[in-house]
Parts: sequence; C-alpha cells; structure tokens
Amino acid sequence: MSAQGPALANARTRFHRGMYLLPSIFTAGSIGAGYYSITQTISSVSGNAQAHLDWAAIAILFAIPFDALDGRIARMTNTTSEFGKELDSLADVITFGVAPSLLAFIWGVHFLPESLSTHLRQHLQEVGIFLCFLFLICGASRLARFNISHDAQPRNPGRPDRKYFVGMPIPAAAGLLASTIHFCNGIPVQAWWVTILWLCVVGLSGFLMVSTWRFWSGKEINLSRRHPIQVLLLLAIMLYTTLLYSNVVLFAGAVLYTFSGLWARAAYSWSRRRRRQPKAAPSAEPDPLSRL
Repeated sequence: MSAQGPALANARTRFHRGMYLLPSIFTAGSIGAGYYSITQTISSVSGNAQAHLDWAAIAILFAIPFDALDGRIARMTNTTSEFGKELDSLADVITFGVAPSLLAFIWGVHFLPESLSTHLRQHLQEVGIFLCFLFLICGASRLARFNISHDAQPRNPGRPDRKYFVGMPIPAAAGLLASTIHFCNGIPVQAWWVTILWLCVVGLSGFLMVSTWRFWSGKEINLSRRHPIQVLLLLAIMLYTTLLYSNVVLFAGAVLYTFSGLWARAAYSWSRRRRRQPKAAPSAEPDPLSRL
C-alpha cells in the first residue's frame, strides 16, 4: 500500500498537468482556423475567388466557438494560467485581427473591375488598406485593454445582475465581417458604392472595439447547473438551424449583436438626457382677491 501511494500521487500530478493542455488545444485550433483563412484569402487572388473567400470567412466563423470554449474550459477545470492568457491573446490577434482584415480588403476592394476609373479605384484601394489596417490596430488595442483591465465598467452601465464587455469583443467584430462575406457566398464586390458601404462597416467595427460601450458577454449562462435542459435544448436548436442556414443565421446573429450595443448606447443617452431636463414648475392659480 505504501508503494501505491506515491505512484497514485504522481499519476494525479501528471493528470493535472495534462489538463492544462486542454484549453491550449482549443486555442491552437483557433490559430489553425485563422491560418487556414489567411491561406484561402491569398489563394483567392490566383483563381476561383468565390470559393476561396467563402471558405476563408467560414474558417473565421468556425474559430469563434474555439475561442469561447478555451477560456470557459480553463475556468471549469481550474487550469487558468498566464501562459494560456497570453497564448489566447496572440491567437485572437492572428485569427480575429490579421485574417479578417486581410479578407475584408481582398473581398471588398481588390476585385473591383478594371473598367472603373483608375483614379477612383486607386483611392478606394488606399482607403481600404488604411481602414483594414485600422481594424487590426483597434482589435489589438481592444485585447491589450482587456488584458490590463480588472473589473472594467462600461460608460453606459446596464443591469447589475449581468456581465458586459467594455467595447465590442474582437471575435464579434471579426464575425460581423466574416458572416457578411459568407452571406454573400464569397462573391467579391464589383460595384464601387458597395465598396464604400463595406469600408464603412469595417471602420464601424474598429470603432466599436475601442469604444467603452457595453456589449452582452453571455457569461451568466451556466451549463454546469444540475438541470440545464432548457439551455441545452436551445443550443441544439440553434446548432441545427445554423447548419441548415448558416449564411442567414450567422449574418443575422452578427448584425443583431452589433446593433444591440448601438441600441444600448442610444437608449442610455436618451434616458440620461431625460433625467437632466428640469421639470416644469406647476403654474400657480391666480388669487381671486387680486382682482378686487
């Protein structure tokens, strides 16, 4: 029995150390999806642009669950570490920063027809390069702010029983761009006015990431409850509909999440403006003796 004690303790130690690899495996999967998206985007320049760009967008969307699971699994298994946090941030910069910014430029600007005015085409490319680079910088800044902030509060606080992100998270911003491209089946933009609208979306996504507005985090969803049947049923329905109508469901979800942050900010500003307005003083009734 005495010999089995140290062996059992060593086995438990090795098992506990091995559990630290589990969140990193999901993080590596996210990096792999981002790398695959970059290679597909580059391949679209040489031929079959529609298929390559669509797969590049799908890879980014596929990486979002991996990014959501690695942190949750680390907290559930009590295997959080500084190494895991740094690796997750680097993975997000690659998968949700570099990959979508490159994809946004190639899909929305690169394939403009040669028949377009040379002057206009050159200006759109220059603005596109700048805004896509700005998206990458805003995403990296958002991650850096998240890493150094402890219990950060948004400028427009919401319900005290809910947790919120301060600024749009970078996976959601990348998901907005990728779901739009997937919704269009990867068909590159050919009209200059669509390119202008697209660059406005890219710029808005970058601004929302560095803003201090609140976005729902979903961290109050608890799958470790004793009877999470309602949550699991809802997740099963969402997964089934996403597999059948991925382009519509993912695009609608990304747009709704984006506008939820815009609406929360607008509603907070409106309510605060109403509170600041002075109430009108009640009009005093005339004294009947004053007429005598």
